[in-house]
Amino acid sequence: MAESFNPFSLEGKTILVTGASSGIGRGIAIACSKMGARVVVNGRSQERLQQTMAQMEGEGHIMAAADLTSDAEMTAMVASLPVLNGIVHCAGVGERKLCKQIEPSDISLLMIPNFNAPVLLQKEILTKKKISKQASVVFVASIAPFDPTPGNAVYSASKGALIGYANCLAVELAPRLIRVNCICPAMIWTDLIFKGGLTEEELHEDEKTYPLRRYGRPEDVANAAIFLLSDASSWMTGSCMKITGGKLIG
Repeated sequence: MAESFNPFSLEGKTILVTGASSGIGRGIAIACSKMGARVVVNGRSQERLQQTMAQMEGEGHIMAAADLTSDAEMTAMVASLPVLNGIVHCAGVGERKLCKQIEPSDISLLMIPNFNAPVLLQKEILTKKKISKQASVVFVASIAPFDPTPGNAVYSASKGALIGYANCLAVELAPRLIRVNCICPAMIWTDLIFKGGLTEEELHEDEKTYPLRRYGRPEDVANAAIFLLSDASSWMTGSCMKITGGKLIG
């Protein structure tokens, strides 16, 4: 009997997932392991990364604890990496502040981890030749730049900047057949959504306004990441995949 055809398989691929110690990043790391990938999990907390690895399938996974906002820690981590077939930039933070209240420290609080860190990490990976030809780079962005809400200006700007950067990176890496795409989720049930100041009850009421009647879950984003990391998306680069549960976004 012929082997079953699965264009979404990640067998034989080594994939780095940042922000893998919780939330969406953890969900992506676990899902990638189930699809056969060897996964390098990154986060700041070794304890939480170990919790992620305990839920992963397969063998040969690597824990790479590092604070990506620290140049020294990031550089050391990249030096230790194997050559990668895929990267998921998922690490990030959220915070809300009205435009009239924004201070320079608020900008740094979000822009450094959400934009500077993945950009500089990607640069280090490229210059140290830690990525293979025909690899796939995925940035977990947000629908926030397309769906403005009060208090979300700096976060929206950080994710909008990331999308703009990813589009340029896609053009630059296309000659090497390295694909670069973004995933832009709407509300996902992780600890991050409680940063907005709404109670769990209020969030449950809001999710009823989505056509599919719920917020997303980490596995919803993970399945999209698997598609973008796999050969199934081999003719897809410079795209921004919106995952919104049917919510219309501009």
